Amino acid sequence: MSKRHPWIALALAMGALPAQAETVQVTIDKLVFSPATVEAKVGDTIVWVNKDVFAHTATVNGDWDVMIPPKKSASLTLKKVESVDYSCRFHPNMKGHLTVTP
Repeated sequence: MSKRHPWIALALAMGALPAQAETVQVTIDKLVFSPATVEAKVGDTIVWVNKDVFAHTATVNGDWDVMIPPKKSASLTLKKVESVDYSCRFHPNMKGHLTVTP
């Protein structure tokens, strides 16, 4: 008869195993970020998929700036807790919001 280790069950129950990083997708189509509001966790990656025929950016003034070529995608791995509004430098009326939690 084998011995069971109660600490393994306890560790699993408490979520001691690291969570898998997720990929969050935002589509750009007809000058719109969709979904416009996104929630993610530190370590997750946000991917913008540009379906338009011209370039866009996902830009937080003074922080990050991601260039998204036409008919391509670009990504950013989230490194800190923050809640930010972002926009396209080329099309300032394109707006999105990102909330990053621990």
